[in-house]
Amino acid sequence: MRIDVFTIFPELINQATSISVIGRGRQAGVLDLKIHDIRESTTDTHRTVDDAPFGGGAGMVMKPEPVFAAVEATNPPRPLIYLTPAGRQFNQKMAQDLATTDGFSLLCGRYEGIDERIREHLIDDEVSVGDVVLAGGEVPALLVLEAVGRLIEGVLGNEDSTEDESFSDGLLEYPQYTRPAEFRDWQVPEILRSGNHEQVKKWRKAQAIRTTLNHRPDLIKSRGGITLEEAALLEEFGEQNPPTQL
Repeated sequence: MRIDVFTIFPELINQATSISVIGRGRQAGVLDLKIHDIRESTTDTHRTVDDAPFGGGAGMVMKPEPVFAAVEATNPPRPLIYLTPAGRQFNQKMAQDLATTDGFSLLCGRYEGIDERIREHLIDDEVSVGDVVLAGGEVPALLVLEAVGRLIEGVLGNEDSTEDESFSDGLLEYPQYTRPAEFRDWQVPEILRSGNHEQVKKWRKAQAIRTTLNHRPDLIKSRGGITLEEAALLEEFGEQNPPTQL
């Protein structure tokens, strides 16, 4: 998997992706991350990447020349994705789809955004990581890099880690416990200490459903409610008259 990132702050991307699981994936050669400094494609002494907007207004706009030059000199893997609040909402399904490709590229905007000609003639897709305004696209790029990178085979030490986590089945993840079994008179659920792996599996599924119902009912609604089998699981583990739809 090759991922290219175009930014005016390459050190920010490089430092954050040199540690933890993404850093290990890079060191192992499983994840080929190439970081390009857009300023290196400028032609003036001051390495200018921005200018005032035509028509006036606050702030500055990223110029088309250095962005086009950086991308065209690199011929990066496509799609080239621009990180912007106007883009499609990034989610786990999108991360999974990107993880099945040979690679993709990310463009990090700055200032008031990019010249519209970049969007019209260079960008393949636009992605938003949430309804917030940030100083630039580097933090969203890091979010995408981690979400996708950890799904690439060989990046995580335990490949099973991605199968039962949040959003893998349209549900949030079930509660997790570790030692000690008792802490300040709070007990780990007995079923998790029972050694009955089949019952543990069922309990975890019931807890995932309950957690999602409590915290993200919109996810339950988007998957068409809960099935009769899932309702039976909730009832088995203590919830009376669980809903089958929202």
